[in-house]
Amino acid sequence: MKTILVSAVALIDRDGRVLLAQRPDGKSMSGLWEFPGGKVELGETPETALVRELEEELGINTWSSCLAPLTFASHSYDDFHLLMPVFACRRWEGIPTPREQQNLKWVHIGQMHDYPMPPADIPLIATLRDLL
Repeated sequence: MKTILVSAVALIDRDGRVLLAQRPDGKSMSGLWEFPGGKVELGETPETALVRELEEELGINTWSSCLAPLTFASHSYDDFHLLMPVFACRRWEGIPTPREQQNLKWVHIGQMHDYPMPPADIPLIATLRDLL
């Protein structure tokens, strides 16, 4: 089974809310809510991939030094295994704006279970609850 390395972030605003992105139509697991991020390309670290993905997907800028390692997800789907380091970030420039037809929502941790998520993301809620 192929392993895919994806980097994700919990963007945390001043009110303690976390940004979720809804997977757009046409992508696998469309309609589910997830933490922003994306695949780590050859030659990238998880941090540099995340900085790149946040600029591409949300139009915001941050730096590797603002990404605090939080936890990771390891989950087997039907046709691949996902390994996903997850970072917390409280500092960035710009206003997150959807650039890939995804919906965005700032969510309080207590409401996160109201948003259907991919199986790999669900266990991350407890870790975030402990942080916030």
